[in-house]
Amino acid sequence: MNTRDPAASAVKELTHFIGGKHVAGRDAKSGGRFGDVFNPTLGKLSARAPLASKAEVEAAIADSQAAFPGWGNTSPLTRARVMFRFKELVEKHMDELAVLVSSEHGKVLSDAKGSIQRGLEVVEFACGIPHLLKGEFSDSVSSGIDVYSMRQPLGVCAGITPFNFPAMVPMWMFPMAIACGNTFILKPSEKDPSCPLRLAELMLEAGAPPGVLNVVIGDKESVDTLLHDPRVQAISFVGSTPIARYVFATASLEGKRVQAMGGAKNHMVVMPDADIESAADALMGAAYGSAGERCMAISVAVPVTEKTGNELIEAMSPKLRALKVGSSIDESSEMGPLVTREHRDKVKGYVDIGVQEGAKLVIDGREFRPAKHPDGFFIGGCLFDNVRADMRIYKEEIFGPVLSVVRAKTFEEALALPNEHEYGNGVAVFTRNGDVARNFANKVQCGMVGINVPIPVPLSFHSFGGWKNSMFGDMNQHGPEGVRFYSRVKTITARWREGVNPGASFGMPLMK
Repeated sequence: MNTRDPAASAVKELTHFIGGKHVAGRDAKSGGRFGDVFNPTLGKLSARAPLASKAEVEAAIADSQAAFPGWGNTSPLTRARVMFRFKELVEKHMDELAVLVSSEHGKVLSDAKGSIQRGLEVVEFACGIPHLLKGEFSDSVSSGIDVYSMRQPLGVCAGITPFNFPAMVPMWMFPMAIACGNTFILKPSEKDPSCPLRLAELMLEAGAPPGVLNVVIGDKESVDTLLHDPRVQAISFVGSTPIARYVFATASLEGKRVQAMGGAKNHMVVMPDADIESAADALMGAAYGSAGERCMAISVAVPVTEKTGNELIEAMSPKLRALKVGSSIDESSEMGPLVTREHRDKVKGYVDIGVQEGAKLVIDGREFRPAKHPDGFFIGGCLFDNVRADMRIYKEEIFGPVLSVVRAKTFEEALALPNEHEYGNGVAVFTRNGDVARNFANKVQCGMVGINVPIPVPLSFHSFGGWKNSMFGDMNQHGPEGVRFYSRVKTITARWREGVNPGASFGMPLMK
């Protein structure tokens, strides 16, 4: 966090997006603060992002509140048509958006496009909002009395999103909220905010009135303003568990709806009957894709029996040595840099800890530097064997390209590992045995389960959410639960009866 440096005039200065317009942050003389945005491949400053003050966030909330009555009274069919146009615009600008993601986050272009596509699937689901908002009707529950329900919007909603998916996670939130008739304030990560700002421009171009989607860049001051302001009715959050717990506790006390997704330590159990090559390929993508900066990344492999463990290490080692790590916008790269220098150093520190704890470092990527980009925030893929459940590299979320192999003697021992871990986001099992797969899915204590699928992120018409310390709140992201989160039920009991007024009744109303 810095005040603006006049010497950095060549660096792009980003803005907020409020009321359908780009709004500059306050300058240093007015108490404005700015954060640095880097190109992680080059390791160079690329932009400065304004960090909104309490007053600036309050102005965005007021703008969203003013836009709500008109948008909330817009027909669901009209809102759906805006979503259709937004979908078409995102598809049209896919390459541009992917470059924005890759240039600020560091994920390779293929992964950036894939993440945008997964966000678009939620937009596609939101296009069905006229059907999704239909209520229930009970005819003639009593003489001349009908009961029916309707789902109505909440008002101003807000989303606080992480650096690792600057397109996908915002699109898990604001399309559902806006389709349901709410207005939305997005507070993206200040590390890579350019893509969220561009999405807001496209939403305006799609026909959403000014103020329906506002974007404010900021840090804790912005977050706390959203959590405490009574005009904000609901908060959606994705990030680390300590912050998720804080967001949930703080906003809940303010009477807001909250869904707060936290950290993860996802296991993949490899049974002796599994196809080892397929399991190794799955682990390569799941552990090292997006440089491990995914809340659904597999960071723990659990081979069952020593033989399976030896075969898995033997299959993975040459694949990891051949992993193509390089520029995020080089289409031949399979893994790019980490998002910041500080995060890269944190991940390297965890590898140091694993070595100190006695785990066997099979592949060491700590000193990797691509020749063309020696100043980038790079680390090579790392592979640990003989990791124990009492080690920090097992217990804590590393959020980098580090895979720990924890060997288990039996299925029961393997199942106990994810069940006893504090996180319960995602888990997978690789096996050819249907009985084992069914037993695993039934007994494992995690919110999302993959059977021969390494990253079991549900499609948009199902809901995303973990268990235990991976999720705080009662309703998950997108899918049917997303509709329920961003709307509330109103139930009407109506009497239309001919005849004489029956007079006053002072007992409990009964239906006859």
